[in-house]
Amino acid sequence: MSEVTANPIQPSFTAKDLVTDQDVRWCPGCGDYSILKQAQTVVPELGIPRENIVFISGIGCSSRFPYYMETFGMHSIHGRAAAVASGLKASRPELSVWMVSGDGDSLSIGGNHFIHLLRRNFDINLLLFNNEIYGLTKGQYSPTSEEGKITKSTPFGSIDHPFNPAALALGADGTFIARSMDRDPVHLKDILRRAHAHKGTSFVEIYQNCNVFNDGAFEIFTDKETKKIETLFVENGKPLIFGQNADKGVKLDGFKPVIVNLAEGHSVNDLWIHDETDRVKAGILSRFFDNPRKGGDHFPRPFGVFYSESRPCYEDGMSSQIAAAIEQKGAGDLDKLLRGRDTWEIQ
Repeated sequence: MSEVTANPIQPSFTAKDLVTDQDVRWCPGCGDYSILKQAQTVVPELGIPRENIVFISGIGCSSRFPYYMETFGMHSIHGRAAAVASGLKASRPELSVWMVSGDGDSLSIGGNHFIHLLRRNFDINLLLFNNEIYGLTKGQYSPTSEEGKITKSTPFGSIDHPFNPAALALGADGTFIARSMDRDPVHLKDILRRAHAHKGTSFVEIYQNCNVFNDGAFEIFTDKETKKIETLFVENGKPLIFGQNADKGVKLDGFKPVIVNLAEGHSVNDLWIHDETDRVKAGILSRFFDNPRKGGDHFPRPFGVFYSESRPCYEDGMSSQIAAAIEQKGAGDLDKLLRGRDTWEIQ
């Protein structure tokens, strides 16, 4: 993955300065602790005055995040964090806005806000904590729970087909799509830096273990015995290689991905070279979404930046439009606008 170096400006605050006086009320062992730690580590590197940083959340375990970041923030309402974050960015475009949400918060009740935030391309960093469960309400299945998942609300197994968040974000014309995990802090920190550096809505899906209601959901991607086989860490300009001994790769047969063994007649030169700017190939990559627990031939799960493109941000277009209207018609008069041109009398 492309490295993003820390801002050369000496930070005016440290990770310790971002620790609040609030007791962290996540369950012991929750993956949210790791994500919080990486955010507190990365944010001071970005060269942004602390008073210009805002964390906005919806409802859920992840949404307690603003209480634990000593910045401005808002714990909003269920599924509406994107609406609040968009409004703030539109009115205060100079702020660095971070939205924290869960798979239930953003992909169920907040699904409509989610896709329109990506479509409009506000310059907001959207962190989706995906634990494939409703944790705050004590263990119901969520929009990302696997088929057959037994939970308190699906005692015989879920019959829903789960959302693929990366594919959904690409389908909504997102301009930055990435995935990381709570148990790989080095990778997660680099992805957070990349997200901040992107001008536009940066969507980062983070696999987050809920050790109470869905423990081990992503263990196959984090366990030392299986991680190298079941994960594919993509880096721009580099071939798609994975395997216990980096002995496997993915090549393209036309637009069909094929797994090959580098020890059996194939070379690195045959492999698919990752290009973050190729939306078509990013779409193929996002579909590496087989459930490895079902066994059989399947692709490894990708992590890293799938896609990144430059596109105008909504708040910039809105500011330019307002400035042009003022130049053409003047600043306007709110009282006059409210009074309107037409009047009537009620007899």
